[in-house]
Amino acid sequence: MQEVRSAYVHIPFCQHRCGYCNFTLVADRPDLVPAFLQALECELTRTLGKPRKMDTLYLGGGTPSYLEPPELEKLLHILGRWLPLDSSGEYCCEMNPLDCTAERLSILAGYGVNRVSLGGQSFNDRKLARLERDHSGKQLRQSIESCHDSIGNLSLDLIFAAPGESMSEWEQDVRAAFATPIRHLSTYGLTIERGSRFYGRMLHQEIQELSADLQLAMYRYIIDFAANVGWEHYEVSSFAGGGARSKHNESYWLGRPWWGFGPGAAAFLPTELSGDGSLGSPTASPDSERDFGGLQATSLQPLYFRTVNHRSTTYYIRALLHDRSPVAERDPITLEQYVRERLVFGLRRLEGVSLSELTSVWGRPVETLFQPFLDRYLDQGWLVREPNDRLRLTQEGLFISDSLWPDLL
Repeated sequence: MQEVRSAYVHIPFCQHRCGYCNFTLVADRPDLVPAFLQALECELTRTLGKPRKMDTLYLGGGTPSYLEPPELEKLLHILGRWLPLDSSGEYCCEMNPLDCTAERLSILAGYGVNRVSLGGQSFNDRKLARLERDHSGKQLRQSIESCHDSIGNLSLDLIFAAPGESMSEWEQDVRAAFATPIRHLSTYGLTIERGSRFYGRMLHQEIQELSADLQLAMYRYIIDFAANVGWEHYEVSSFAGGGARSKHNESYWLGRPWWGFGPGAAAFLPTELSGDGSLGSPTASPDSERDFGGLQATSLQPLYFRTVNHRSTTYYIRALLHDRSPVAERDPITLEQYVRERLVFGLRRLEGVSLSELTSVWGRPVETLFQPFLDRYLDQGWLVREPNDRLRLTQEGLFISDSLWPDLL
C-alpha cells in the first residue's frame, strides 16, 4: 500500500456566495471561525494520532484567505504541527483577489506556503458582475502582482462560457491572463449546478447556458493559445508554464491516497488507515483472489475507503467538539473499482495511462475489464493506444471526454 503523503484541508468560509457556486461553504459568518479552527484541530488529532509528513498540502474552500490574519496564522500553526511539509513539498493555498494583502501573503510565506491558486475567473468587469464576483479586473491584476512578488508560484482560475459571454470576451480574458506572471492556468467551462442561484435563474429562463458549439470553440481557443506561447496542456483543464504542474492535483489523477479534513472534504485512504475495515467489507470467494503488491486482496474486498465529511459547517463543528466523527459517507473501493478509477482519472492527463502498469495491478490483461467500450472508443478515434502501451485521449476524445467516463467506470 502507498504511504499517504498528500492532504486536502477545506476551509468553508467566503465573504459571499457567487451565483454559480454550490460548494460547501458558509457566507459572511466570521463568528464561526474560532469554533471551526478548534474542531479542525480535533479532527486532525482524532484522525492522525501523530504528525504525518506531507509531499503536497492543499488549502481549499470556500476561501482560506477569508480568515483574518491572526486566524490564518493559527490555522497554519495547527497544520504545521500535524501535517509538516517535506522540504521539497508543494504547499498551495486558494485565495480570493481582495484578500491578497501584504499581511496575509507574508503570513502564508512565513509558514512555508509556496504556491497560490487565485480564483480570479475573469479580467472583464461586466463578466465578473454577471458571475457575481466581488472584485474588478484591475483588482485581479493587482492581486496577481502581489502574489507574484510574495510567493512567486502562482496559479490562476478562469471561467469560460459564462451567461451571455461572447467569443471575443473569452479571447480577451485569455490574452490578459498570459500577459501576467502566472505560471499555471486552470480553465473551466461554466456548468449550472443544482443548488446554485444560477440554477433557479435558469429554470425561470433568466439565463441560459451557451451553445455547445460556442463552448467547444472557447475550449479550442485556450488549447491553441497556450500551445502557441509554449505552455504545456497536461490535463483536461490545466496548463503549465515552466514545468509548474500542480503536484497535488496529480496525486488525484495518479490514484495516490490522500487525507481530507474539514466540512465536505473527501479522503481516499488505504483500508488500514480508514477506520474499522470490516465496515462494508463483503466476504469474497477464493476464486476472486488477486495479488496486489504483496497483499492478498480480492475483487470484492476493499483496498481503500473513500470517506466524505458532513457538508454542514455547523454540524461538523458540533460533532467534533462533542467527540463524534464528522464522516457522513464511507464507501469501500474494491480492486476492480480502483483499477477503473485509475484508468479514468489517469486519462485526464494528456500523456495518458500505462495499460501494462494497470495490468500488473489487476493481475490479468486489463483491457478485458473495459470492453466493449475500449475497442469502440479506439475505433471512433477518441482514444489511441501508443507503441509503448500507453492509452491516451486524442484531441477529438478530449472534447467529449466527460461522456466517455461513465461507461469506463
